[in-house]
Amino acid sequence: MVIALLFIMVFFQILTGGILFKPMNVTNLVLQNSYVLILGVGMLLCIVTGNVDLSVGSVVAFVGAVSAVLMIDMGMPVPLGVTITLLIGLAVGSFHGFFIAFLRIPPFIVTLAGMLIFRGLTMVILKGQTKAPFDKSIQNIAAGYLPGDWQIGGLNAIAVIIGILLSIAFVISQLYNRAKKKRYDFEVLPLGLELLKIVLVVGAINALTINLAAYNGIPIILIVLFVLISLYTFITKKTVAGRHIYALGGNEKAARLSGVKTQRVMFWVYANMGLLSAIAGLVVAGRLNAATPKAGTGFELDAIAACFIGGASASGGIGTVVGTIVGGLVMGVLNNGMSIMGVSVDWQQTIKGLVLLAAVCFDVYTKSRSSSR
Repeated sequence: MVIALLFIMVFFQILTGGILFKPMNVTNLVLQNSYVLILGVGMLLCIVTGNVDLSVGSVVAFVGAVSAVLMIDMGMPVPLGVTITLLIGLAVGSFHGFFIAFLRIPPFIVTLAGMLIFRGLTMVILKGQTKAPFDKSIQNIAAGYLPGDWQIGGLNAIAVIIGILLSIAFVISQLYNRAKKKRYDFEVLPLGLELLKIVLVVGAINALTINLAAYNGIPIILIVLFVLISLYTFITKKTVAGRHIYALGGNEKAARLSGVKTQRVMFWVYANMGLLSAIAGLVVAGRLNAATPKAGTGFELDAIAACFIGGASASGGIGTVVGTIVGGLVMGVLNNGMSIMGVSVDWQQTIKGLVLLAAVCFDVYTKSRSSSR
């Protein structure tokens, strides 16, 4: 999918006459797709268990409405308002998790009910109106940039330095992991392919940071995304809790017989989804600088599509955080590229649906080949 993403980006760069990679457009890509990537990280864990969460778009709207009441109507301090809002998101996810994990009601039904419940509550809270404006600090989370006027050759110095540091960290981590695998006789990529991978990724990192440096620098939401991606990559790959989620998705009965507390795992997966939906809700509210009744419409479909396009399996047990981010970026570049070209929204929806269908078909095909060997 990384290769597919690069191909799509080059394709639209040519068709849009070079507009896709312009600094302002690259920054807009990050800002416009931040909510999809945040929701995608949480949705991945649900999909790894073999399920989905259909309520996330409504929870995003509900959280935005609650935050508006707390911070705009009641004048609550921003730190306290944000804390309460995140706890409410966690409570919403726990509400879903209780019915799914302990009452054994199918997640599809529970989250479908949640989608209706929290969309309705959003309407009740906002009374069909839009509430604005939010405090500047909330706006900065979604649309602000790291401070700093120091420049190198007309580029934002902080963005350039971050790009260099990330490149060095990536090279060191790849070489360390390769040496570690060889030490334990694990299979590794041929050296030529490994070096090509490193060159491509380092090039992509620096292309991104230089483009950002040529505009306003590093968006704050990009830092939030980096922290979330790093945290959840570590959880899924390096912790017992992460392994339990994959075990549950691979074979629930076997996981339970192996000592995994499957009910508890399922509960926390959906509680976590509620928390990330709350974060996405604050980001959306900050970007719009308003809480609206229609916020979050269709977000659940974007998050699910990002996971499947990024390699998650529809049957559970397979998927990575990085793959989900790549899938989300594929959808984002498709949206952005087609919008620049003037493709109608109707055709955009059609093409995105075909891309999603192709990704799932590819997953089914590869699984059938593996099982036949």
